[in-house]
Amino acid sequence: MKKIVLTGLLLIVMIFTLTGCTNDKKSTNSTNKTSSSSKKTNTTSSNTTNTTNQESEVNNVDFEANAKKQMAMPEEGETVAIMHVKNFGDIKFKFFENVAPKAVENFLTHAKNGYYNGVTFHRVIDEFMIQGGDPEGTGMGGESIWGKGFGPELDYSLVPYRGSLCMAMSSLPNSIGSQFFITQANYSESTANMMKNGGYPEGLLNQYKQYGGALHLYMQYTVFGQAYEGLDVVDKIAKVETEKSPQADKPVEDVIIESIDVTTYSK
Repeated sequence: MKKIVLTGLLLIVMIFTLTGCTNDKKSTNSTNKTSSSSKKTNTTSSNTTNTTNQESEVNNVDFEANAKKQMAMPEEGETVAIMHVKNFGDIKFKFFENVAPKAVENFLTHAKNGYYNGVTFHRVIDEFMIQGGDPEGTGMGGESIWGKGFGPELDYSLVPYRGSLCMAMSSLPNSIGSQFFITQANYSESTANMMKNGGYPEGLLNQYKQYGGALHLYMQYTVFGQAYEGLDVVDKIAKVETEKSPQADKPVEDVIIESIDVTTYSK
């Protein structure tokens, strides 16, 4: 699990930042050598224990069963959302309220209130993800329904497979607001080999081969929903022409979310 975390962090630095916020300030607080040494010893002990616990937990995960559940169609009467994207079509999502209650409530409430109406997908990277939810369209705006940010809700059972709906955030704590992204990447053998060398569990890699996704974001970002229909629309959006500067990866022509209907699933 330690290798997984290290590999994920390295890859995130290469691709970052999902919210477009790159001006995070590092702490400049200083401490004397004695207290610094003491804290370092305690931290090392704590990290060793945490890593052991993480390894034990991830080794007990049934990735196949969890993936089938995550990718399954919604149940009759289950809450779903239909995102209408102008000139592209509809993307339909189901949600994981039991794992990520804050993220689900935040997204659905914004959707019901029309917060996302007219908002664009401001960042698009083919074979990675499409990101939206910022009323400013810059990657620097938006807020939660509570008016302040909140932290990630992570669970080993949910993986950012292709079509997963995730909350975007910066490296700052409690920085989740209104921005979200939909993973679009397909399976890549070179990525799978890199993840295998990085210590990712075989069970997880087997599911990645079947479902694709942005595996390096596993246990880093909140997965709170899954697209069960409309991945062809996601692919079309991911392949639009984008700017090179001043705002890289922004579509040359706006990709607009007209509205999001919150309803219940019915066959």
